[in-house]
Amino acid sequence: MADEDQAQNKHGVLDQQQEEGESLTSTLPRREGWWKPFFLFQGCWLTPEALESATVVQAEFRPRADDVILATYPKCGTTWLKALAFTVANRSRHAVTAHDHPVLARHPQDLVPFLELPYRQLHPLHPVAELEALPSPRLLCTHLPRASLPPRPGGAAAKLGCRVVYLCRDPKDVLVSTWHYMNNVPGGFHIDLHTAFEFFCHGVSLYGPFWDHCRGYWKESLEQPERVLFLKYDEMMAHPTEHVGTLAEFLGVPFTEEEESGCVAEEVVRLCSFDNLKNLPVNATGVSDRIGGLPMKNSSYFRAGKVGDWRNYLTEGMEAKLDCIVEENLRGSGLSFGQGGMVDAVLCSVLKNWIAWSIRSGASFTKSGLRKILLS
Repeated sequence: MADEDQAQNKHGVLDQQQEEGESLTSTLPRREGWWKPFFLFQGCWLTPEALESATVVQAEFRPRADDVILATYPKCGTTWLKALAFTVANRSRHAVTAHDHPVLARHPQDLVPFLELPYRQLHPLHPVAELEALPSPRLLCTHLPRASLPPRPGGAAAKLGCRVVYLCRDPKDVLVSTWHYMNNVPGGFHIDLHTAFEFFCHGVSLYGPFWDHCRGYWKESLEQPERVLFLKYDEMMAHPTEHVGTLAEFLGVPFTEEEESGCVAEEVVRLCSFDNLKNLPVNATGVSDRIGGLPMKNSSYFRAGKVGDWRNYLTEGMEAKLDCIVEENLRGSGLSFGQGGMVDAVLCSVLKNWIAWSIRSGASFTKSGLRKILLS
């Protein structure tokens, strides 16, 4: 009888959540998305399922002061950051060189749980029970933008309830990585690169616009540097040991002199290197559903991991257009992704006009063509 009552309560909560979700989406801006309609919620585009999960998290999840949340826009190195942060934070319990280290036996995505995934509405009676059961200090993850993070209990909505490590990446690599990932979704889904590019340039991507996502956490890192560590994937790949040291300091577990002399930071980098993670059997084989009704190959989280891989896919025109759009939307923030060699604040308006003219006239849009215009 108790099981029957619980099942009825669960169905009742599900029905109520569905009605509330439909009521919310009916009031929000909507447009065609990559594979289904997207809704604009608190400044970012979400699918109906992601939207409902975000609202559940905001209503149910309570951050603790000693929590650390790893925040990323999708395909910015989330899996790598999870492996690095878990290894650094837990090295007193799991020696980095141990043969039974959790990183060797579990997928990095499973070592650090998401706030909003799997979709929290799938467990309506206790949607965040697994997160609440974790002992402090908790290491968590999210793709939610800064504006959508649950506030600290009893605090102002504008105040962070915990510390955040944010990792961003060159938007061109993000686009290409997202495009590859989405075309690995089972069920025959496919999106061509041109369509994905246009969506991305218009800011329409899951948890996008990309630039708003980055800008929100960047602004917070300037205002509260002790609470937000802002990292760039490209810089971490270039100097991983240095950044692992910075991460350890921020997490409150700096490397000791003994660890430094023993090259423990270098061992963390080796253990969590992209090539090592990619080739581990736990990551190279099998299928898991970490989203909710969408099983994915474990290997789908490891493709190339290279900086600048976008050069193998985007034309010069696509490169210049996206660089201009990102530059324009980040202007005045102090944040950039190295577009300045081609695009700077002065030339961006010229570039926008050139893009518009090229589209109207059907002319080939290349950087070399733009340079000729500018130098003439």
